[in-house]
Amino acid sequence: MKQVNVITPKTARYFQLGELTTETEYVIIACHGYGQLANYFLKWFEGIDTEKYCVVAPEGLHRFYWKGFSGRVVSSWMTKEEREEDIKDYIRFLDTVADKFKHQKIIALGFSQGAATISRWVAATNIQIDKLILWGGVFPEDLSLQKIEKSSLSSPIQLVYGDTDEYYSEKTISKIKTQLEHLEINVEITSFEGGHKIGIQPLTNLLQKLSIN
Repeated sequence: MKQVNVITPKTARYFQLGELTTETEYVIIACHGYGQLANYFLKWFEGIDTEKYCVVAPEGLHRFYWKGFSGRVVSSWMTKEEREEDIKDYIRFLDTVADKFKHQKIIALGFSQGAATISRWVAATNIQIDKLILWGGVFPEDLSLQKIEKSSLSSPIQLVYGDTDEYYSEKTISKIKTQLEHLEINVEITSFEGGHKIGIQPLTNLLQKLSIN
């Protein structure tokens, strides 16, 4: 038996909050976590200043039923099966989406599983990325952080987590910070009161800080 991989066209989607205008300062490319859909994920950003920020949420290419064979549909960026091909697929997808906004300043934001997704994309893309935010997630272990170091980022990498996040503790985040600092990669850590979720107030505070910097 032999395996044959075929690259085939696939219809993917993204959802957008806000419109591009002359007042738009940043486009946020935001990747959701495991078991989410992009349109529901985007609701976490409601209340953001849409005159200043346009938020674009691509959706993972793998949709499935969360439980059983019916009911709530969710999506994922990848699994362990054919993972290398899935990574190539979503990097091409994110490049296609971001290419529509390449003349804007881009903030790359990844939540949970989406943090690994957005990290791999930032390391691989030729599109200018201004800022990188990993929220409730960290770099994938197999990613060469030197690629992040050589990327186009113009400001410190932001690691953000809730103080009651069941997946990422202060110890975990501090370990990642030490690794990055050892590689002389600039990083800042922000914590907030809350769990494994993006809150609009912590997000607004962070974006305001980044704008000032």
